[in-house]
Amino acid sequence: MSAAETPQRRALVVRGGWDGHMPVETTDLFVPFLRDNGFDVRVSDSTAVYADESVMAEVDLIVQVVTMSTIADDEFAGLQQAVLGGAGLAGWHGGIADAFRNTADYLHMIGGQFAHHAGKHPSERTGEQSDNYIPYTVHVTEAGHEHPITQGIEDFDLVTEQYWVLSDEYNDVLATTMQEARDFDAWNRPVTAPAIWTRQWGEGRVFVSAPGHRLEVVESQPLRTIIERGLLWAAR
Repeated sequence: MSAAETPQRRALVVRGGWDGHMPVETTDLFVPFLRDNGFDVRVSDSTAVYADESVMAEVDLIVQVVTMSTIADDEFAGLQQAVLGGAGLAGWHGGIADAFRNTADYLHMIGGQFAHHAGKHPSERTGEQSDNYIPYTVHVTEAGHEHPITQGIEDFDLVTEQYWVLSDEYNDVLATTMQEARDFDAWNRPVTAPAIWTRQWGEGRVFVSAPGHRLEVVESQPLRTIIERGLLWAAR
């Protein structure tokens, strides 16, 4: 079969929720990349598409950026069935790791849930999003150095929200980040949380990047490369 005859894979981009995470702008950044890599891309501004059996039966990759919000039972059932059947599920920050807090089976499938982001010293806070922008390092794990998503990438620094993620041992953790314990924090020792991880769920692959708060974060290097590789890795 020639390249021209090769069927296109299908990607579904689902975006919405809290506007502070720039769901439209951040997903728009990656749509051309997906098309350049042979995907037919459909964009939905509602999770209602998950309940459309005709769409979900043919999708190879779901890119989700929907922070918080809720998901109807039939919508989650459609999403779950697609992933179990082999569709990839990928996303970043709150769009995937802080979505649908009331749906336990979704949290189980994703493997990590946002719990906290440390902020600046109380005396430095002004009531803006930037109150939670702090410098931190993303550490690539031994497994991450061998994985196609993060291979060849060294530890890197960010100044943005640092997610404290509740997770389990089933994740394949490619990178971590450590929350320091400062004299004004509630915790009294450093805590390491996953920053980038993958998860096999049924026949499908799940990719999550906890960094990715806004457009300037996901378009920075090496995070943009990590997300692009993660999208391709997760896809059927």
